[in-house]
Amino acid sequence: MPRVAMEQSLNYLKNYLISQGVEVTDLNQQTGQVDAVIISGQDKDVMGMEDITSKVPVINARGLTPEEVYQAINRQ
Repeated sequence: MPRVAMEQSLNYLKNYLISQGVEVTDLNQQTGQVDAVIISGQDKDVMGMEDITSKVPVINARGLTPEEVYQAINRQ
């Protein structure tokens, strides 16, 4: 089961991903390893830190359907 962290503003997407068997955590409260981070694409610097690097893929959900985000998660 994939595990992702996402912005709170993406609740519509959260419900869809959970129904598909994806474990979803809040990006601001995320602890532990995740397979991907999903952002809304509205804020360039989501966490307020520009020097953070991550080894997990960041998926920009802006303009994507829930199905397209789910497919992107599964390609990781």
